[in-house]
Amino acid sequence: MNLATENLFIDTGYSQCCHYDEKACGDAVAFKRIPAEERLLAVLADGLGHGLKANILALMTTTMALRFSAEDREIVHSAEIIMDSLPVCRVRQISYATFTIVDTRLGGITRVVEMGNPEFLLFRGGDELPVKGDEFASPKYQDRTMTAYTFQAQPNDRVLFFSDGVTQAGLGSPRFPLGWRNSGVSDYVKAQLAASPDISAQELTERILREAIAHEPGLRPADDITAACLYFRKPHRMLLFTGPPFDQARDAECAGLFRDFAGTKVICGGTSAEIISRELGTPLELVLDTITSDLPPMSKMAGADLVTEGIFTLSRAATYLENGEHGRNDPAGQLVELMRRNDIIDFLVGTRINEAHQDPNLPVDLELRRNIVKRLAEALRNRYMKEVRITFV
Repeated sequence: MNLATENLFIDTGYSQCCHYDEKACGDAVAFKRIPAEERLLAVLADGLGHGLKANILALMTTTMALRFSAEDREIVHSAEIIMDSLPVCRVRQISYATFTIVDTRLGGITRVVEMGNPEFLLFRGGDELPVKGDEFASPKYQDRTMTAYTFQAQPNDRVLFFSDGVTQAGLGSPRFPLGWRNSGVSDYVKAQLAASPDISAQELTERILREAIAHEPGLRPADDITAACLYFRKPHRMLLFTGPPFDQARDAECAGLFRDFAGTKVICGGTSAEIISRELGTPLELVLDTITSDLPPMSKMAGADLVTEGIFTLSRAATYLENGEHGRNDPAGQLVELMRRNDIIDFLVGTRINEAHQDPNLPVDLELRRNIVKRLAEALRNRYMKEVRITFV
């Protein structure tokens, strides 16, 4: 999930789990990128209680907060609309959801607005950096105090925000009678950054989640737990070459682009790999121990981080991305992991038609290469906030 400018990239990630006795999470996280404004919005909402009703409250809050923030509406009036719109709890006779809104723009100017959630944490140079906030309240909801913060983000900054399921983890237990608290989370994050200075936003939130659960008696979360992170850094880049160029005279050009690319380099397609191997004089070798799934095996080549078959693998990877499936140990799963680790993904797509893929008896999902790439791009942009560039040759 990511937004890039020329020199600064925002790596995003979040992790969450439900109350131990529920299947629906009462917290919700949503991101929205606005490329025309080089802007990224993030919202974390915590619905009243837990379970399905809390889930509805949280989802409604994130949806409205994203829309109002994108339109630059006044925050107090927006909060009133959100509170007025939420369904009322029959037991407590209130409609309530806490939220944190993060709005960051070109150059790293960042605004954070909180209502009811724990105070966010800003880490710079591995240490927590305090940020002064201004409190204000809605005339209609005097008990719903909000706090707004504005700061200039810098490369390697991390903004962490979470539901109270994190800070209250272990609440009432002998070891943590007052819960983990912000101070405990801060100390833990400092230790993680010291050990892994380049840790991704996603990995950091996963570690925070695991640690919060470890604080709960019997590893049974007494509340929904959600942690989210924005990590400002230089972008990681990836090039994926698939399909032979329409004009064979451009084979050498594509091989040169592949050779000179600074970043992760992937080839998807047997003919594509043969082109790079031939033009660069680099041997291509089949990896026999990858014949373990229903997908064609991978190959290896010096200078390439991953070499797979084309259409089938790309189609499966698109399905994994669309469904949010991670950690699959097959060629498509490895391709997905490389895409998740990178921020700006360039597709170099050949448009020469492979007649083998025009057989109407082949599976329906065996689409033309360019259409599969468009599926990949849509999932990467909308679900994972990647910047995607497609060049057809």
